[in-house]
Amino acid sequence: MRARDFLSKLQHDAVVKSIGDAERKMRGEIRVFITRKEPADPVAAAQEQFVKLKMDRTTERNGVLIFVAPRVRKFAIIGDREVHAKCGDSFWREVADEMSGYFRQDDFTEGLRHGIARAGKLMAEHFPSQAGGSNQLSDEIAHD
Repeated sequence: MRARDFLSKLQHDAVVKSIGDAERKMRGEIRVFITRKEPADPVAAAQEQFVKLKMDRTTERNGVLIFVAPRVRKFAIIGDREVHAKCGDSFWREVADEMSGYFRQDDFTEGLRHGIARAGKLMAEHFPSQAGGSNQLSDEIAHD
């Protein structure tokens, strides 16, 4: 599936709202990135995009990226150093498995919203919101 087709099936505003809702409950950043490319290793591609999006520069190193490569029907969900230290690989595998169920049914919006909610809940437990917190990165879906 082409990235354009994937994006056309997404309810963009619902995904962006989910990001904003999650981020209001915690300190941290969640981003979604859709690529036109065909990465062999979506985790490595996600790690590269994480840096390009400057997600490695958040104040507390607590960003999460959901990276989707529709052409090869692959995706990855990764967290920065501090988030990963709180949850480990098993959390990411569990969330990815849950998201895969939605994606297999072509329910991309709900798959992304589910991943965002799960990441947001984890981050709210370990990085609860504080007065005066700020949104350091855009909530918009990014793509190449």
